[in-house]
Amino acid sequence: MTTQPPANQISNELVSQPLIDHLLELRQRLLWAFGALAICMIVAYVFVEPIYGFLVQPLADAMGPNGTQRLIYTNLTEAFFTYMKVAFFAGLFVSFPVILMQIWLFVAPGLYARERKMFMSFFVATPFLFYLGGAMVYYIILPLAWRFFLGFQSTGAETVLPIQLEARVGEYLDLIMILIFAFGLSFELPIFLLLLARAGVITAAMLRKRRKYAILIAFVIAAVLTPPDVISQTCLAIPLIGLYELSILLIDRMFRDAKPA
Repeated sequence: MTTQPPANQISNELVSQPLIDHLLELRQRLLWAFGALAICMIVAYVFVEPIYGFLVQPLADAMGPNGTQRLIYTNLTEAFFTYMKVAFFAGLFVSFPVILMQIWLFVAPGLYARERKMFMSFFVATPFLFYLGGAMVYYIILPLAWRFFLGFQSTGAETVLPIQLEARVGEYLDLIMILIFAFGLSFELPIFLLLLARAGVITAAMLRKRRKYAILIAFVIAAVLTPPDVISQTCLAIPLIGLYELSILLIDRMFRDAKPA
């Protein structure tokens, strides 16, 4: 005669089995994400010199034909590790959509059809806004900022001894890559606010009421992320304010569409 296991033991086994399945699924998604990053990093290292040239181009253009037209390194291993960092950041930049897709594939099965449709639009917009922020800093902010800072150079006739830029390659590339990622993440503001609204943390009315504080915070963020010149700070603050206003409109529409007819 067989005996049935206790009811609480069956219940515990049923609870633990889905948890194990979720952990295995998470492990698989992490492996795919890290694999994509590793492959993109290896490919980026193969093309590291053209990528390096692309990142240095704004400084070379700002220097002009009469500038120093060089970057230096003062540590024997600095150039090698700089190339490694360039490959890592380029690999992360390129593999960003793949990493987002793995997050989506892990989260999507637990959502209702309506929620999947809504969050899918978020995941489509996220890499677009990220790349838009990176493009803005490269094509608009950096040329303005570098011309501003290079304006402090002088000849011996002006300051007895000339003041000339001797930029270190590691410091320059650290700065430009941090700026690109900082701007890219800053442009995710609408996604962040829409998710908070969907969770019931904020409303469109709340955002309108606190608009003046948002404008102040946008300029503070711009002052922290950009070089200390007014043009660069304004070029980041204005798009952030525009994205804040866009978020209000999108939240209004999201809740208007959610109301029953």
